[in-house]
Amino acid sequence: MSLDLDIIKKFNNNISNNTNLSNYSWFNLGGPAEYFFKPENKKQLIEFLKENKKNKLKVTILGAGSNTLIRDKGVKGVVIKLGSNFSEIRLIDKNIIEVGAATLDRKVSNFALKNGIGNLEFLSCIPGSIGGAVIMNSGCYHNDISKVLVSIKVIDTYDCKEKEIKREKINFIYRGCNLSDKFIITSVKLKGKICSREIIEKKQIELINKKKLTQPSQVKTCGSTFKNFSNTKKAWQLIKEAGCHEYSEGDAIISKKHCNFFVNNGKANSADIEKLIYKVKQAVSDKTGVNLELEINIIGE
Repeated sequence: MSLDLDIIKKFNNNISNNTNLSNYSWFNLGGPAEYFFKPENKKQLIEFLKENKKNKLKVTILGAGSNTLIRDKGVKGVVIKLGSNFSEIRLIDKNIIEVGAATLDRKVSNFALKNGIGNLEFLSCIPGSIGGAVIMNSGCYHNDISKVLVSIKVIDTYDCKEKEIKREKINFIYRGCNLSDKFIITSVKLKGKICSREIIEKKQIELINKKKLTQPSQVKTCGSTFKNFSNTKKAWQLIKEAGCHEYSEGDAIISKKHCNFFVNNGKANSADIEKLIYKVKQAVSDKTGVNLELEINIIGE
C-alpha cells in the first residue's frame, strides 16, 4: 500500500520517499524509509495522521536514533521524525520546565543549569531526545526520567487528538514503561529542585567526566546494548564472564572500553550488528544461564 498522491502533494515539503535512514542512526546504518515525514508542528502532524487513517500505513516514530538499530532493508510505511519546532524548552514554574519531545537530553540539562534547577544533571550523560527518554525510562547514576517527570503531552494516532497524561498514570519499569505505541509524545514536563548553579555545574561535570572514563566516545555506537540484569550483575560483567567480550561479526565489534557497547567499526552493516547481538546473547545464556534483554530498539525489515 502507498500514500495517495493528494497527501504527498499536500505535505510535499515535509515528506519524501525512499529516504536513507542511516543518516538518522548513531550506528550510521540502515536501509530506506518507504516514506519519511518531518512535521513542522503539531497541527501538521495531526493533519497527516488524519489523512493516513485512509491509507492505514504503519507509523514508526524515530527519535534521535541513539538507541535504534535500523535493519538493512529499511522500514515499511511512514517513519515520522519530529522537527526542530518540537525542540523548544520553556520555564513554566520556578522548578518545572516543559520540553519539546525532540529536544536533546543534554540541552535539557544545560537549560536546567542556566535556570538553577537541580536533579536533572544526569540528562547530560544520556544520548538521545527527551521523548525517547520517557519511552525508555532512561537514566544513569541513580536517577531516571520516572523520578523527575510531571506529565507528558501526546497525540493519539487512533483519534488524532492531543491529550495530557500525568506521571501517576504511567507505569515505569527499568528501561521501559507501559505507554501505548499509538501515542506520539510531543512534549514533556519535568520537575527539578531549586539549587545554586555552582553546585549543579559541579555535579554535571562530575557525571560527564565519569562517563568519559568508562564509556566509549567518538565511535559509531548506540549506547548500552543490553539491559542490566540486576543490581549485582551488570550486563557487561555477564558478557565478560561468558568470555565473549572479544567477539566480532564482520566489521561489528565490541568496545574494549565497555563490552556492553557494540560498535560499527566502519564497514559493518545492520545484519552484522544484529548477528553479533544474538551471538553474545546465546553465549551468555549458555555460560551463565542469564537471558539478556535488549536495551536498544531494532526496527525494519
